[in-house]
Amino acid sequence: MSTQTPIRRTTVPQIANRKGGEPIVSLTSYHAHTAAIVDKYADFILVGDSLGMVMHGMESTVGVPLDLMIMHGKAVVRGTKKALVVVDMPFGTYEESPAVAFRNAAKIMKETGCGAVKLEGGKRMAETIRFLTERGIPVMAHIGLTPQSSHVMGGFKTQGRDEDTWAIHEEDAQAVSEAGAFAIVLEGMVEPLAAKITKQVAIPTIGIGASADCDGQILVLEDMLGLNEWTPKFVKVYGDLGPAIERAVDQYAKDVKDRSFPGEDEVYR
Repeated sequence: MSTQTPIRRTTVPQIANRKGGEPIVSLTSYHAHTAAIVDKYADFILVGDSLGMVMHGMESTVGVPLDLMIMHGKAVVRGTKKALVVVDMPFGTYEESPAVAFRNAAKIMKETGCGAVKLEGGKRMAETIRFLTERGIPVMAHIGLTPQSSHVMGGFKTQGRDEDTWAIHEEDAQAVSEAGAFAIVLEGMVEPLAAKITKQVAIPTIGIGASADCDGQILVLEDMLGLNEWTPKFVKVYGDLGPAIERAVDQYAKDVKDRSFPGEDEVYR
């Protein structure tokens, strides 16, 4: 009889209960291989719609379709055993009505096997968040700099620089918390405001370009590994994989041209 303890995935209540406790570790991932690596260290993994820009060369996240999110979500779930997997709801799949949001969120969860979805917006999405959570769909909220609204915001701009606007973000945070969100991403938000919101709301805050006082942090994996040509100022780059990959490909090309690439007998003997 095996005595090995089965690995259990982190659950939504476990993340929610980390409020004010040990900081929550999170990263994005879009495919099974990187997800398997991140899974060893992350409490939850976000399949972010940032994949449209990072992997598919889109100028923004607005053009990401639902089927693409589902395809990448499936891959991440397959590659993981431990972390809670959260999948972004792409632009246009939840704003129309709570009923439309439920239909698309249910499709994401059923087809990917993920544990929760994430959607952008504060007070305006509170009714939808409540509708989803009352029907068994866990929701992570996202306020501050919301990339899907970048056209309205005039680009990717830090939120809260004018203290007169703080009340709007505080109201957004309180609204999604009261509506039933189990956690909330604070993106591109000035540090004092993010720290204040973290103290005010009853659910964990996950910072990205916000405050070290948030209950957890998330980064785009490719940003922190140095794979993108441009990296946001707030990102600490932990790796230098872009140049390393270029050096490896360059050496491979030279080996092929020099006919020094291993032959079949060397590879398979």
